[in-house]
Amino acid sequence: MERKEDLLDLRATARTRPDREQVRDLLYRFYRCCADAGLPELQRLATTVETWWPEILAFLHTGITNAGSEGTNRVIKTVARVAYGFRNPVNQRLRTRCATTRRARGHLDAR
Repeated sequence: MERKEDLLDLRATARTRPDREQVRDLLYRFYRCCADAGLPELQRLATTVETWWPEILAFLHTGITNAGSEGTNRVIKTVARVAYGFRNPVNQRLRTRCATTRRARGHLDAR
């Protein structure tokens, strides 16, 4: 039985304190689906899930991600690309710092 929702079913257990058997069954179902499909893309996805399993399991149990730091890192890289060519590294750092502070993003009052 092929179900594309197997990985989504596993993700849906996040923050619900799933028991080991439930997680094991959903993960097995996902791996079995990937193996039965015979598609290299799904086999690569299964390998990626296996590689990152400790982190995925931590998310399932705690619901905590590193999305905030990843977003800040993306802003820093984007600003660095835009500021490429600045001759003064201090100015480039200042521009990056301004882009990543809450005040610059409109979250704090300027008072």
